[in-house]
Amino acid sequence: MSTILEQKCPNCGGAVEFNTGAQRLKCPYCDAEFDIAAAPEGNSNEVEQINWNSQGAQWGAGETEGMSVYACNSCGGEIVADATTGATSCPYCGNQVVMKGQFSGALKPDLVIPFKLDKKAAKEALKKHISGKKFVPKSFLADNRLEEIKGVYVPHWLFTCDAIGNANYKATKVKKWSDDNYEYTETSYFDVYRSGNIGFDNIPVDGSTKMSDDLMESVEPFDLSQAVDFNTAYLAGYLADKYDVTAEESMPRANERIRQSIDDAFKDTVKGYDDVESQNVSMNVANGIYKYALYPVWLLNTSWNNEKFTFAMNGQTGKFVGNIPTDKKAVTKASLLLGAGIGAVIYGLMWLIELL
Repeated sequence: MSTILEQKCPNCGGAVEFNTGAQRLKCPYCDAEFDIAAAPEGNSNEVEQINWNSQGAQWGAGETEGMSVYACNSCGGEIVADATTGATSCPYCGNQVVMKGQFSGALKPDLVIPFKLDKKAAKEALKKHISGKKFVPKSFLADNRLEEIKGVYVPHWLFTCDAIGNANYKATKVKKWSDDNYEYTETSYFDVYRSGNIGFDNIPVDGSTKMSDDLMESVEPFDLSQAVDFNTAYLAGYLADKYDVTAEESMPRANERIRQSIDDAFKDTVKGYDDVESQNVSMNVANGIYKYALYPVWLLNTSWNNEKFTFAMNGQTGKFVGNIPTDKKAVTKASLLLGAGIGAVIYGLMWLIELL
């Protein structure tokens, strides 16, 4: 009989793993790292065992008719679309996808936020985003080609719960004064404690490994008050990413977001100090439920100098994000001009001092 020893992350409560490159324990959920010898047996940021309950429904008879699953042979992603799509390209890596078969199984989404902005708005947003940035290579402005633009419903798990939190903070007050001979600094230290109840509604966690978490979180927030009950009609003309991160696998991240929100909320009440540092945060969560929702995102892929650049736009609010190349020569030139300007000012001040 074999035994598996599981070490919990003191930050988010997830199971940590041994990272061969760093030769340390590392949490795959919050990226925290620990030396093996120093790995704590207890948890300074305690998260009580949370029993999340699903509100998800199963697909009804006939609901999946006319829907097919398409698979990308490059990144392994699976997307759902109507059967008339035939063949398309992967919205994440741009490679061709092929029909895998009739869609079936998987949990049915509870909610969907319909697209409010169309493809034309996404193209205009890309143009504005690029033209509004400094130090963009002129050739990029002229030669970048928009290869692909896709409207994708990105899967999200939404977590709702009531939480009782406790937090300890180390706070300091600094007082300074001087006399004719000396300057004085007095630092006072305080232990501050906070406790309270906080309710959380629909904390989102991205359910797709293909969609970069940084990119997805950058286009937030979405207005969930405009969400509607899911209906396959909303998928017409768009792609829907099939979740590959389950609700259970997303729970450690949801727990960490809850813990961090509790920390931030309590910390905002610690006033009158010069510095406040979190020591530990513990929480007990009850009435935990989760739902499955689809969020609208426009993905735009451009190419320039044999490189691909991916941009994303919130299909509801129009918030647009994405990295663009930088003209290093222009940055260097601007830095040299700035340095020359500062040097001229300093020289002028020294000249005035000499005159005085």
